[in-house]
Amino acid sequence: MIEDVTEQTSPPATRPGQWWPWSYALGVLLLGGGVLALALWVGGGTPTEAPPGLPDPGPFVGWALPGARLLTDVATVLAAGLTLTAALLLPPGEQTTGGLTVAGRRLVRTAGVAAGVGLVTAAAELVLTYADFLGIPVTAAVADAGLSSFVVEIVQGRALLAQLVLLGVVVLAVSSARTTRGAGGLALAAVAAATVPALSGHSAGASDHMLAQASLLVHISAATLWLGGLAGVALLARRGDAPLATVAGRFSTLALWCVVAVGLSGLANAWVRLGTPAEIASSYGVLVIGKTVALVALGALGWWHRARTLPRLATSRRPFVRLAAVELAVMGATVGLAVGISRSVPPVPDDGSGTISVAESIHGFPPPPPFQPWRLVTEIYPDGYWLTFALVAGALYATGLRVLRARGDAWPVGRTVSWYAGLLVIVVLTCTGVGKYAAVLFSVHMVQHMSFNMLVPILLVLAGPITLALRALPAHRDRTGLRQLLLDLLKSKVVRFLTHPLVASAIFVVSLYLVYFTGLFDLLMRDHWGHLAMQVHFLLSGGLFFWVLVGIDPGSRRLPYPMRMVLLLAVMAGHAFFSVALMSFGRPIAGEYYRLLQIDWLPDLVADQQLGGGIGWAFGEIPVLVVLGALFVQWVRADRRRAAAIDRALDRAEAEQLAKERENGQTLG
Repeated sequence: MIEDVTEQTSPPATRPGQWWPWSYALGVLLLGGGVLALALWVGGGTPTEAPPGLPDPGPFVGWALPGARLLTDVATVLAAGLTLTAALLLPPGEQTTGGLTVAGRRLVRTAGVAAGVGLVTAAAELVLTYADFLGIPVTAAVADAGLSSFVVEIVQGRALLAQLVLLGVVVLAVSSARTTRGAGGLALAAVAAATVPALSGHSAGASDHMLAQASLLVHISAATLWLGGLAGVALLARRGDAPLATVAGRFSTLALWCVVAVGLSGLANAWVRLGTPAEIASSYGVLVIGKTVALVALGALGWWHRARTLPRLATSRRPFVRLAAVELAVMGATVGLAVGISRSVPPVPDDGSGTISVAESIHGFPPPPPFQPWRLVTEIYPDGYWLTFALVAGALYATGLRVLRARGDAWPVGRTVSWYAGLLVIVVLTCTGVGKYAAVLFSVHMVQHMSFNMLVPILLVLAGPITLALRALPAHRDRTGLRQLLLDLLKSKVVRFLTHPLVASAIFVVSLYLVYFTGLFDLLMRDHWGHLAMQVHFLLSGGLFFWVLVGIDPGSRRLPYPMRMVLLLAVMAGHAFFSVALMSFGRPIAGEYYRLLQIDWLPDLVADQQLGGGIGWAFGEIPVLVVLGALFVQWVRADRRRAAAIDRALDRAEAEQLAKERENGQTLG
């Protein structure tokens, strides 16, 4: 079925209208279904009759629910991968910059069909989940009036509703996606649709849910891009109407990153769910081992692609298509195994011990012991989101350095030190006792806030990550790829507006008062997603402001150096007034939240708040000194460059004048 591919890259290897390999796709689905059934049997996820007196949805719901999950996952992965292939891997059309080729439009249309299938199966999954949730037959669930409340008030229902909406967006937007940017937007929506159910599974309820959720989100996102991207490349190879060598080469780089991300995130999530090494012998551990073996096999097949089939694409597509078919079959079985694991009971219960405190239900970890300064270092709790960010950001920066070094280009050591120092500070702020006590003490929260807002952004901005990316990423003649996307983003109206000095300064200062003096802080602290959003905002607002002041990357509007110093002092004055307002505020900010935690050792809330204001006041001196020093150094270097340029211009003018005088003298002679 796959063997009748011709070995030429041009003209197309198949005729328009030739049969579509639906039989192969059906075989992969059947393989995934068989592995799913086996995983349910091994992991204890097969439907069983409920004890007398308890609600029972029946065997149909027990088997149909994981089956619908499998179909939805496969359809969503295909929608994400095909649109990704059209957006980033396939060169655009020649007539319109950024436009999709015929092959690209075909991939987008096929992705729309896959998203439509996923939309139907996700709707069925929603009803089946509700039936399983209440223990009623599916026919009763369809007509039950509580279904609307389920999708609004229950986390599983909200996640499935969000997936339905995202898949619906993909289906509706397919017809209007005619450019690589449009296809990229569809790819983002499809990846989001693949990840949202993870927010309501085992990892969402784990006692270490910050690490569990972050690792699972990375795991699913990377696997979606890897599997879906390979499906897109395989379809292009099967039809033979695209530059396969270019597409496969780009995908090979993406796949390498995905393999590493899937492996590391899978280990982290398994560590959380298994609890102890002894649990590896449990039925859940056996499934994890099976998934690990599948990952190793896929990694080996990927290595074989890079070593053997990619160099032969110029003469033959057949080895690539054959190996891709095997790899897709293994991936289909892995998806079935993953769905089976999600329906199996892990050794570590979702709630850790059966009874948890209010603080643990909010933060995902037990309340820390009474505060002592040394516990800011000795208490360790890995925040999966920021730890993942630090690892990925560090790996990307190291990759850029490696590319420059391979070309023989230099990169200042100080920038590298600044980047990794900033990432180290992030890890310390979120994965040690600072992160744990920041959730329960306002004073420690202000330490974390000020560091995220003023220390970390300065270190990251001075590292020049955008400049490094522009120098390291390849420039394609067809104006595609990540480098072109980055350039387009820097030139966009949104970036130009946000990097206006007055806009960046207003965001930096005004957001402080909005967060803390409007009740928003109380709302954000009640949920770990709100707390994470607040941290991200502090980092981005600080990064935007200091990028305008001392950034070395292109894209921001540069004021004259004296104006930058005036702007810095004015903004820091507004920041200092905020700290004074905290110290003078007579009632506790977010007092209801802190009382809700029910931690008996908490200090007086107003006194702790005044301490936090004092910390903010003292902390404000640090960025002023650092930024003033950086501005002075940049000013001196700019004057030197300007003086050197003037000297070179004068030397050229003098040389031209002497040459002209000699020419005139020779003419007169």
